[in-house]
Amino acid sequence: MAGKWVISVLAALLAVQAVAGESDPNNPVSIANAPWWYPQTAPDGPVVIVVSLVEQRAYVYRNGIAIGASAISSGKRGHATPPGVFTILQKEREHRSNLYDDAPMPFMERLTWDGVAIHAGTLPGYPASHGCIRVPQPFAEHLFEVTRNGDTVVVSDRDAVDPEIIHPSVLAPVTPLGKPDLGIAQAASFWWDADAKTEGPVSILVSLVDRRAYVMRNGVRIGAGAVDVTEGFQGHGAVVFVAQEEQGGAPGSRTWLAYPLRGDLGLWSMDSLAKHLKVSDEFAGHVRDVLVAGTTVLVTDQPALRGEIVAPILQSGMGAALRDQSTAGVPP
Repeated sequence: MAGKWVISVLAALLAVQAVAGESDPNNPVSIANAPWWYPQTAPDGPVVIVVSLVEQRAYVYRNGIAIGASAISSGKRGHATPPGVFTILQKEREHRSNLYDDAPMPFMERLTWDGVAIHAGTLPGYPASHGCIRVPQPFAEHLFEVTRNGDTVVVSDRDAVDPEIIHPSVLAPVTPLGKPDLGIAQAASFWWDADAKTEGPVSILVSLVDRRAYVMRNGVRIGAGAVDVTEGFQGHGAVVFVAQEEQGGAPGSRTWLAYPLRGDLGLWSMDSLAKHLKVSDEFAGHVRDVLVAGTTVLVTDQPALRGEIVAPILQSGMGAALRDQSTAGVPP
């Protein structure tokens, strides 16, 4: 019974996804630099930022699920941005550098007291700052709104031990405190942390390429389970579903609001999708126990963790409102 219930839930989730904005399809640089911002994938939970100096990209996670990504410009030769685990020490909407000619640093989020911060700035397509991490101004504004002092920022370079931190994906490769969070056996039918906290926001990621579902609470993985998909089934894109209250408290009566992110939504009906999905009864029971109104489920055709895969990811863009834009001047 539990297995059928979760199959129905996953059927509602595994709709194929829709585009939130467009980049120039004939310009791979435009696609690569298009900021990606979908806070509805995880509306609550701890925020952690992973900056890949190798990719020149920043990835933003809330409750362990990606809510945004953008191209960056880090420190140039002689002023390299230091790798490591940092916390946001200070935030200022309007800030100017006291080291480099009073240069503007809008939406500044300080990482060190000796001049390293995330802020809005010019992105020429290569490392060009004096050590700071520049992001497009619209992205900086969104980032400023979701972070708070004390949030973790992990900056990785080529020397990082874990490739998932060099090339992040949809699932956060680190905990909210910046510790690697990579090890869940892929072969197991399901895994569940019986000692996990029982309170806090829950977000679920269903990766069609991994054929697995990952359950996050308070930004930490508490479970994962195999999702069997019938041969020939294909889903493309991404969609977020938000759980509503159960009707009259009856199990299985919960409805879901859908937020298409990219791809074509609605090509498959719920009943049709239910015929193509299967999860274990045990995993279904655990998932059912943590589902509450407000739980989000992101279904995507991208991998939860990339590992050695270096192909572009999380680059669907936001349209004109969040194109790669520059601020006046060249902040550090």
